[in-house]
Amino acid sequence: MKLPQGFRYSAVYAGIRKVAKPDLALIVSEVEAAAAGVFTTNLVQAAPVRLTRGNLKATGGRARAILVNAGNANCATRTGDKVALATSRALAKLLQVPVPQVLPSSTGVIGVELNPALITDALPALVEGLSTDRFNDAADAILTTDTVSKTACVEQAGFRVAGLTKGSGMIHPHMATTLAFVVTDAALAPGELQRALRQAVSLSYNRLSVDGDMSTNDTLLVLANGASGVKITASNRAQFQRALNEVCQSLARQIARDGEGAKKFIEIRVDGARSTQDAVRIARAIANSNLTKTAIAGSDPNWGRILCAAGYAGAIFDPSKTDIWLQGVPVCRRGLAADYDELALSQKLDAPDCSIRVRLGEKGPGTATFWTCDLTHDYITINASYRT
Repeated sequence: MKLPQGFRYSAVYAGIRKVAKPDLALIVSEVEAAAAGVFTTNLVQAAPVRLTRGNLKATGGRARAILVNAGNANCATRTGDKVALATSRALAKLLQVPVPQVLPSSTGVIGVELNPALITDALPALVEGLSTDRFNDAADAILTTDTVSKTACVEQAGFRVAGLTKGSGMIHPHMATTLAFVVTDAALAPGELQRALRQAVSLSYNRLSVDGDMSTNDTLLVLANGASGVKITASNRAQFQRALNEVCQSLARQIARDGEGAKKFIEIRVDGARSTQDAVRIARAIANSNLTKTAIAGSDPNWGRILCAAGYAGAIFDPSKTDIWLQGVPVCRRGLAADYDELALSQKLDAPDCSIRVRLGEKGPGTATFWTCDLTHDYITINASYRT
């Protein structure tokens, strides 16, 4: 994987996790980079979310480093703001960069005090370990209940875009969800980068759900340092947008595949809606339907659950003109049962990749693709003992 130029990465074990594996990651741009971010819309927000959002505003969208810890969300604690600021100051001093150009982020258990010394004591080794070839180490260090690391990289017309993300549960975005960090060696102004990020998020992380729960720490950051020498202008802006979209969509799909306890990846496509917004509403309702997700888990072609979820999504459509396909097999025609081999379709639904397609009779331009996973008993097992 050819990574963007001008970035270094590092990871160490700081003792935040109960298990002795890396839990502190660092991404550093060799030069000041344009920075953009989207954050949780949850009213309960972690201290690093507040600080990073404030830093981006204070610097006009400029940054040098992203500091991420796993194992503790630094949220809903008495000392959260002090911890986020103290650790950022300590890193800024080591890197010799302005404090607001350090963007902190955290993931883990909510409501547990975080000892800042665990991070500050580990920072010298973290900085010492910075290297251009430790991208995957950083990706591994931010994981929590994830079973695999999640990365993506695209090369386009002389520049590169790469991203790493974490997420397996507490996934239901209305902006971006989980933690995700994207770097590019293309040159963009902060405002341009923010607009590009919002478009990419609308087509990726905002089309993702595992369990309908939104985190308090959700953060997606992008750094653009221009190290490739390629400046994004009107002539190549579409290429950059495609590359950023592709990276974000790949990361979002990887999260859905690794949903807590998931055995199956589900792609939902809705078309014929009156608007894109309506298509997204319907696709999201289907993705968040526990009845639909458990039906897929059991390889049960229960299309009635899909039609039901579409009906309460809040979008206007005529159920009597709606068609549904499972695994490419028509199961509902004009709102009624189609003629299909239920046993054969059930066997098709045993596959690790499952598709749901809904065509509305509105014949409108609205289309949307959404990603989720099935819901199994393992999800309960994982989350019943998350803190213990």
